[in-house]
Formats: sequence, C-alpha cells, structure tokens
Amino acid sequence: MNIEAGQLAVITGAGSGIGRALAVQLSQAGVHLSLCDLSEPNLEQTQDLCRTAASGATRIHIHRADVGDEAQVLGFRDAVISAHGTQHINLLFNNAGIGGGGSFVKTDRTEWERTFNVCWTGVYFGCRAFLPLLIASERGCLVNVSSVNGFWASLGPGVSHTAYSAAKFAVKGLTEALITDLSLHAPHVSCAVVMPGHIGTSIALNTGEVLGHGSALEMSAASVAAVRDRMSRSGAAVSDLPDAEIRRMLQQRAIDFRDKAPTTADQAASIILDGVRADRWRILVGEDAHRLDEMVRSDPERAYEPAFADAWRDGKPPLV
Repeated sequence: MNIEAGQLAVITGAGSGIGRALAVQLSQAGVHLSLCDLSEPNLEQTQDLCRTAASGATRIHIHRADVGDEAQVLGFRDAVISAHGTQHINLLFNNAGIGGGGSFVKTDRTEWERTFNVCWTGVYFGCRAFLPLLIASERGCLVNVSSVNGFWASLGPGVSHTAYSAAKFAVKGLTEALITDLSLHAPHVSCAVVMPGHIGTSIALNTGEVLGHGSALEMSAASVAAVRDRMSRSGAAVSDLPDAEIRRMLQQRAIDFRDKAPTTADQAASIILDGVRADRWRILVGEDAHRLDEMVRSDPERAYEPAFADAWRDGKPPLV
C-alpha cells in the first residue's frame, strides 16, 4: 500500500518506542495522525516531535486512552472522527503493549489478566472500533504488532512468560485469519502482523507503572523476594544481595533493554513501514527475529528445551 501525504493513520501506544517512531516517520511523509497512549506527557512529547518533523499542514491529534478498556477505545475512535472531520482512516497500527504476567501458575491473576488485556484485548478492541473506518476508505491497511513471542512462547528455561506470549500468539492468529476474511469481504483493506525481536523501547521501564507497581526502584519486598528466587534458580549469585541492590539491578536491566538493543525503535518503524509499502502480511523486525524464526521452524519440537535457548543465546546455527 502506498503511504502518501494527506492520508490518516491511527497509532496506539504512541507515547514511546515503536509507536512514537512510527508517528514521527509518518508525519515526515505528510500523513495526518491520531495517537493514543496511557501517558499524556509522553503523548505530548511525541506530538511535539511530529510537529517538528511534519511535512506541510499535517494534523497531529493526541488522546489519552487505555486500550484494555473498550469504552476508552471507542471514545478514542469518536475523538478521531471529530478531530479530523472524517468517517474513514487509511492506516491503523495496534501497537500498544506491556510485559508482565509471567507465570500462569504463580503470578497474581490480576496482573496476568491486565497484561493479557492490554496486549491482546487492546488489539481486538482496536480492530473492532477502527476496522469500519478502514473499510470506509478507498484503500486501507491494518497493522497488528505481535512479537517473536507470538511464535516462540518463551524467554528461555527458568523464566515463565505466559500472559505476554499467549496474547501475542492471539494477535498473530487473528491477523493471519483476517487475510482471508478481508479478501472476501473488504478486499481493498490489507493487514499485516509485525513480529519484532529485541527493539530499543521503554516497555521494560513502563510495564511496572501500567501494572500499578511503580518502577523497579519502588518494587515491594515480596516482589523482590520472588525475583531473587527466580534469579537464584537461574544460577545468579544474588542470595546475599540487599533488596535495594536487586531493585537497582532490575532498573538498570530495563534501561539497558532500551539503550543496548540490536535494533532501535526508529529502525523498527522503518522496517514496518517498508513492509506496509511492499504489501507484506508478515513483517519480522530485526536480525534476531529472523534468526529465531528460522530456528523455531527448523526444529519446533525442541523449541522449549534448554539446548535450544543455549543455541539461541550463543548465536549458534539452528538445531538440526
């Protein structure tokens, strides 16, 4: 699909990371924008960046919304219609997501369901709310952001990763099913599923805030104890470290996740937009995503064995 000046794009999770990078690059192309996020200050920063980058008289509308709440998503849709004076959009990026909800067995159900609701139900609500506006356009594209954890439900042995993985598998499944559904009932609308690897975003820093835990530096003693136990079982020598040091380590890990990633958010956005322009329905983002995809496809039966994760971490060829 061509991306052209004067089109209208809707992006969730636009306050940082990939969502912000998509917004800036689309504004450079002269695309009008409606952006939502939970953080209004972050949204305002994105809006300022887009105004600086914008080509021509680009409209940049922001709206605070929790994508896990359907009423708020519908409110965002109504605000888009009002702000732009239109009944159609051209591009929808269901991008918002958080981490958390690691163990189905051990994790608090409220945290598990909150993670799942943002990462999956937020995409579902976004599709329900905005697909009619895409169908009302001459040409539209629906882009749902999944993850490599949408085809590999793991972070390796010793780390539970259930809510996020289940949600991202659901996002992938819906999007793939929509390929046929749209071709039958709205052939002028295409769709794409995006599966990023490790991208330099603030998801690790933002997740605690969304889940109500605050930053890693504000983590409760009970949460620190759970982390200490998990790290000890993974072989880390943390049994004698004070709680404050565990908190500091986790905060630094979140910062390093953002700042030391192999692929930046800007690079990820460029790959995604190039994929949309090329009418690709399956967009892997990052060399690590391509390599992991190859490994899982080559030997799916062993994808959850320790040797698979060891090969992945060590940069070895796919298991044969």
